[in-house]
Formats: sequence, C-alpha cells, structure tokens
Amino acid sequence: MPRPLVYLLYNLLLPVVLIVGLPSFLIKGLRRGGLARNFRQRLGFFSAETLARFRGKNPIWIHAVSVGEIFLALKLIEALRSAAPHQSIVLSTTTTTGYRVAAEKECEALTVIHNPVDLPWIAWWVLRRIDPSALVLVEAEVWPNLVGLAKHRGVPVLLANARLSPRSERRYAKVRSIIEPVFSLLDGVTVPFAEDVVRWSALGIPADRIEVTGSVKFDNAGHAASAGALQQELGEWLTTTGMPSERRILLAGSTHDGEETLIAGVWRALREEFPDLRLVVVPRHAERGGEIVHQLREDGFDPILRAGPDRVGSTIQEGVIVDASRRVWISNTTGELRAWFTQAEVVVIGKSFRGIGGQNPVEPILAGRPVIVGPHMENFAEVVDELHRSKGLRQLDDEEALPGALREILLDPAGGRAMAERGAATMARHAGSAARNAAWILHRLGEG
Repeated sequence: MPRPLVYLLYNLLLPVVLIVGLPSFLIKGLRRGGLARNFRQRLGFFSAETLARFRGKNPIWIHAVSVGEIFLALKLIEALRSAAPHQSIVLSTTTTTGYRVAAEKECEALTVIHNPVDLPWIAWWVLRRIDPSALVLVEAEVWPNLVGLAKHRGVPVLLANARLSPRSERRYAKVRSIIEPVFSLLDGVTVPFAEDVVRWSALGIPADRIEVTGSVKFDNAGHAASAGALQQELGEWLTTTGMPSERRILLAGSTHDGEETLIAGVWRALREEFPDLRLVVVPRHAERGGEIVHQLREDGFDPILRAGPDRVGSTIQEGVIVDASRRVWISNTTGELRAWFTQAEVVVIGKSFRGIGGQNPVEPILAGRPVIVGPHMENFAEVVDELHRSKGLRQLDDEEALPGALREILLDPAGGRAMAERGAATMARHAGSAARNAAWILHRLGEG
C-alpha cells in the first residue's frame, strides 16, 4: 500500500481510538496520580524548567513503553553515558508507572517526559521543541507520525533491542502491506537473536540495516549493584512484618490474575513438608494489590501489602506470626522485583500458568536462583528454548506439575543452584549488549 494512503488511514482512525479510550485514560490517571502533568505533556506542553533541560542540546530521544522497557532503556542510557558522558538524553514513556520508575533516575543529563500522543501536529511540535539528534525506539514501539516526521526533519530513527513475539509476527504478517511503508523508514535495527533478522526483514526492513547485538534485557551488567540497594530494605520489611529469620522464600514473580491463589494453594500444601517455607508475591501490576488481598483472604490466607491500607498485618503479636501457615507477603510496589529475586530460594514466573505470553525468566537466573515457568512462555520462546536445552530452567506442561517441581528443588538446593548456574552460562552471550547497542547508536550519529 502506498505510504501516503497508510498515513491517511492511520490519521483518520487514530482520533476515534483516542476519544474512545479517553475515559479509561482519565480514570487511570486519577487513580495513579500525576494526571495534570501526564495530560499536558502528552499534548506537547512542557514546563519552562523541562524545556530548559533539553533546549539547544540536541539530545538523543529514547522512547520506551512501560516498566519493563524502561528498565531496558535505563541500561542503554547508562551505557550511552559511559561512552559519551556529555550526551544529553530525553527518555519518554507511555505509562504512569513507567514514568515513576524513570523519574527516579532523572539527572542533569537525563530528562524524563510522558510520550506525546501520535497526532501529526503534536508529534511535529514536540520534535521541534526537543530537536533530537536521534530518535531511538525500544523493542517495538514504532509510532507512524513520530517516525515519519522525524525522518522528514532528517533525524535518524533507530529501533533498539527489537522484539517480535510469534503472536506479533503472525499479526504483522496479516497487515504487512500496511506496516511495511512505516517500518521501512527505520534507519537501523538491533535484534537479540540471529533468527530475528529474517523476521524483521519480512516486515520491510532491509537486512543490511539489522544488526545482532544480543539482548539488552538479558545483559547482566550492573545487576547486583542495582538489586543490592533494596535488599536490606526488603529484608527489614519482612522481619518487621513477622517473617522469621530462619526461612526459605518461594517467590511468585510478575503474577497475573488467578496465579496468586494457585501458587498460594501449592505453598500451603508444601508447608506440611517444609515448615520454614514462606511465600512472597510480586504481581505484574502493582495496582492489583487490593484485589489480591481480597482473593487470598477468601481462601483463608492472611495477606499483607508492602504499600497501602493493608500494609499492617492482622496476625503479628510482638513480632511473631500467630499462624504462620496463613501469612502471604505481597509486594505491590513498582521497580523492586529485581531486588526481590535475591531474597528467594526458588522463583515461579507469572503469566505462564493462568496467562498467555509469560514474563522475563532471565533476571532471577542471573541472580542465581532456580526458576520454574509454566507452559505459556510465548513472548520469550527463543530464550526459554535456549535455557530448556541447557537445563537452565524448569518448564512445566501444566499447573498440576508445580507442587512436584517445587518439592524437587526444595529437597535439593544444590541442584537448584546448579540449574541457575547453567542458565546464567547460557545467557552469558548477551553480556555487553547494552554497550554494543550504545556504540551502535553513537556510530550512527558519527560519534563512534
């Protein structure tokens, strides 16, 4: 399909989608806070202080979607600042939670903003005000107007650590004639795996613009340092809320609806054989904390939240839990999952039993913890296949196998550590990916 027709259709449909989605956006904004700043910046209006941070500096503009992509972008930014200390950077994000995580890292050289709505006049206005030296999109966040107008201004448009799940690949293949005119505008793409070159080439990106750099997501650089900053705080919270000093923690990470009660039920059964086993849940969406508390209470548990009205438990008496078989710790805060992995004896990855797609299994492995995943890891198929072949993680066919798999690891801690070591060795080829991506970006700008 001709590019002008693609853009015409897109710009006719986008306002309709935005109007339909506006009530939901406003409700979420009111619930999560920061609605006024969020709304203004999405329409291209910035405070004088924010404008002064990037005016005249020709920053590299990096865009990421949500929390997971923000962590990846921050790794990339750290590598860019190491290679080019004086380079100004703007980081934009789509979600409020992503903004909060990114804002914690804001400094003189890094400005964090909400991503502008991809209407042509807004994208043009924001590009004009930021005046970036390059636009770097993280993973797969390709906005047609932003990309097209950046190209019109002569700004290189790059896609870093491009991910394409099997589901997305099938969906894109059905509409290739529509997306190819936009994807072909990209000046360069980095991908984690060699197999990704063929996938992205099929979407209209010439193969000579695609470079295999390994996955920034699985790059372990700085992992221990970033996790260590929170370890003591998390340990103190557990202790003050009744967690005994002698314990083994089963961590359910990035869980989705239904998985908290599933894993809690398995944990309750295992407690008979492993009385020192405790359960910590870190849901994928922190705002589900209250919902999870309600569900677990209905099942007879005594949940406690890390933040919110249920952060004070009901069964602590002089620092001792009256009925330890009922207490479940829920970390309903953002940006702490990596540090939680270091507290765990074994990790179960969410969205893999009662959801579709799975969540990242690599970070707990890099933290030296054995990992169990369910059958639905479609979004991480390549890396799970690698880890499965090297026996670096345990993937189950169904949820009925979960009690037995956990029991095996709890009975053989050394075997669990060996599994994590094999997984880490498998992921070693991704080490340095952030630095390689940073060098690639700077080379595109003529600085490397």
